[in-house]
Amino acid sequence: MADFTLPSDGDDRSSGDRPLELTRAEKEEMVRETEVRVLDHLDRLPDGPASNVDGAHEKANELREPLPEASTPYDELLDTLFEDAISHSITNSHPGYMAYTAGGGLFHAALADFIADATNRYVGTWFAAPALVAIETNVVEWFCEMMGYPDGSFGLLTSGGSMANLIATITARRERLSEDFLDGVIYTSDQSHHSVTKAAVLAGFPSENIRSIPTGDEFRIDMDALESAVEGDRAAGKEPFLVVGNAGTTNTGAVDDLDALADLCDRESLWLHADGAYGGFFALTETGKTQLAGLDRCDSITVDPHKGLFLPYGTGALLMRDGGALARAHAVEADYIPDWDPDSGTVDFSQLGPELSRDFRGLRVWLPLKLHGVDPFRAALAEKMELAERATDCLRDLEPVEIVAEPQLSTLAFRVEPSGVEGDALDELNERVLEKVNARGRVHLSGTTLDGRFSVRICVLSFRVHRENVADCLEDIEAAVSEVTK
Repeated sequence: MADFTLPSDGDDRSSGDRPLELTRAEKEEMVRETEVRVLDHLDRLPDGPASNVDGAHEKANELREPLPEASTPYDELLDTLFEDAISHSITNSHPGYMAYTAGGGLFHAALADFIADATNRYVGTWFAAPALVAIETNVVEWFCEMMGYPDGSFGLLTSGGSMANLIATITARRERLSEDFLDGVIYTSDQSHHSVTKAAVLAGFPSENIRSIPTGDEFRIDMDALESAVEGDRAAGKEPFLVVGNAGTTNTGAVDDLDALADLCDRESLWLHADGAYGGFFALTETGKTQLAGLDRCDSITVDPHKGLFLPYGTGALLMRDGGALARAHAVEADYIPDWDPDSGTVDFSQLGPELSRDFRGLRVWLPLKLHGVDPFRAALAEKMELAERATDCLRDLEPVEIVAEPQLSTLAFRVEPSGVEGDALDELNERVLEKVNARGRVHLSGTTLDGRFSVRICVLSFRVHRENVADCLEDIEAAVSEVTK
């Protein structure tokens, strides 16, 4: 055998011969520098702007560069990140961020990610890290309990709601249709998230097989129209198989009548999936549980912990009432993958979805929930619902504001409708209201189109949004309305 002896490089790794293997002192210094930057950033957050995108395009162009050949000092890289990149963006972690449904980012979860990334264990298969897989299994089972699911339910963590909706669609297809599935029809409402349509297309269905059912006054799916569509498709020789109900839409936070959907799906032998990416975790509260009645009857549920549990982006989940459905749809064999028996009492997450390589997402959920218990999360969600109700009451008293969508959870929409202004001019006026509110920098809101007209949205969800922040929001809205209508 050839001699494999290599020249010794000595024991002093500070010499730079192995730059990727940092010494303990180098690691400690990098952690200290990072800690100071992050904590300073968080300390300044409440007093900074809710959005700072002026000049962001130019700054982005400045940061485009070729592959680096030489090294850059760590403190200079931190300068680039915190002064040139992070600061030039919409600050979704700001206490005035009430634009879209994602925000927050608990600090505790960042520590969990630091631990998970530094230890770098693989949790896709049970044999590789049984105790860590058990921790993530706990998290999934906790989510099932939160949704009111029975024993035998299960699921997996995903990168977000879009991936969860895709996996749900594929699982429903494999559970309810044959290999020749191109006559399968999917039903959802005209208020559903675009990821529902994308999931159907990526799952192999022609776009003409996706039915967009109209909604009523409260932006809930029209049950009569849905039932008629199912009957019509059956009569035409199609195979209705999947209904996607909303447990809190992006546009208005609307919740479909999930009990009525479950009744219809039981009668027609359809799979019922609930997109609760935004609203699902409100089931932790008493009011939310009432609003979401029937959620526990759905065959599958999408939830986004990076929304309703205030965690960092990249934390979604798909839950199944029949916990074995995911393995039946996704498990495959390979010579290099250890055998796994779904009835063994162990879990191989890689056999429950499309990902083999995946990060240890469970730790960023497990650590905050274990640290605090569930009650602070429940209380925070109840607070957000109450703040949205109070904001609606105040806006209702403000002339000439009209509430377009009452908050069913923690999202509302309104328009300014002064007499004598109609059509495109009215849309432009409301767009100016939004621009003026956001230009003040204390809060950041978003707009959408409802009933063909531009409306302003308020979504109260971040754990940092409290009474004083909503008060600032209402004050800035009143000032903007006065400005554009005087």
